Amino acid sequence: MKTKVLLNGVGRIGKAILKIMLENKNFEIIAINEINPYLENIVYSINHDSTYGNISDKFKVVQNNFIENSCSKIKVLNHKNLNDIDLSNIDIIIDASGVKEDINLLKNLPVKAIFLTHPSSQADINIILGVNEQNLDLNIHKIISTSSCNATALLPALKIIDENYEILCGDIVTIHPLLNHQRVLDGNFVSSQTRDVEYNFEFGRSSTQNIIPNKTTTITACSYVLPKINSDLISSNSLRVPTDTVGVINVTLVIKEKCTKDEIINKFCEYEKNQQFPIMLNNFEPLVSSDFKKEHKTTILDHRYTDVKNQNMIKLLVWYDNEWGYASKVVEILQYYLKK
Repeated sequence: MKTKVLLNGVGRIGKAILKIMLENKNFEIIAINEINPYLENIVYSINHDSTYGNISDKFKVVQNNFIENSCSKIKVLNHKNLNDIDLSNIDIIIDASGVKEDINLLKNLPVKAIFLTHPSSQADINIILGVNEQNLDLNIHKIISTSSCNATALLPALKIIDENYEILCGDIVTIHPLLNHQRVLDGNFVSSQTRDVEYNFEFGRSSTQNIIPNKTTTITACSYVLPKINSDLISSNSLRVPTDTVGVINVTLVIKEKCTKDEIINKFCEYEKNQQFPIMLNNFEPLVSSDFKKEHKTTILDHRYTDVKNQNMIKLLVWYDNEWGYASKVVEILQYYLKK
């Protein structure tokens, strides 16, 4: 029997999750809840995508606020609050709205589980595959965060380094594609209603004309999953760049145990060979960001730039598709949940 899903929000991440889940026989999306009141526009934005291309099996609007293609028929709702929705036919909710909901309200909803597509210190558990999925307990974990795209990419690599060599300190810089809440042209600085980031004035500058420095919640998100990896151990910042998708993280780590470049590369290659989930990809080719578009593996080590200095400073470059890749991991976490 298929697990019946309510998808809350069909922005960039929500649409990617929708399209991935439509190919998965374990799930049935019963309804979409979206604050955009224009049903034709919702269908249009699902069918047509400037980043990943148009879908071949297109949806159309049918009677009583349903959308339909050859495989699926989905009810579209327009509620601001999840507790206003009839959930009697829903098993789980995927909250891809990005809005930080009242956790106590979510816990009282009559569903088996709610998955948040953002980090949350108040969730019952934050999960990153390859790091802590084994800690999932269906008896006590109802509100489940699938962390962030950056942390999902970074933390499996940091865990391998720390378990083998012990991280003493480090620094990361995320080079991140632009997002919908940014300005197209210069204006007032923008703060996101969905992200706990202290924005600076530079964030009001044109996203298409600039590289914009900013703070990042990546290490904070990592700490919710693996407490040792926190902002006291690793400093961080972000550079927002005018590309559509695929980010990269520049990583510098000082370690306790001595190592060589070949040892580091071998550790990652061994992990990829034996990994339980499709997480890690080791790249040795001369590729650029667009070459990783729609790649479902999310910890992509670019070993052209892996290096070790003085046997205790490691340099890494980690690619990830911040939309499709991250959405793939959300669905894989749901699959893991079902197996549990």
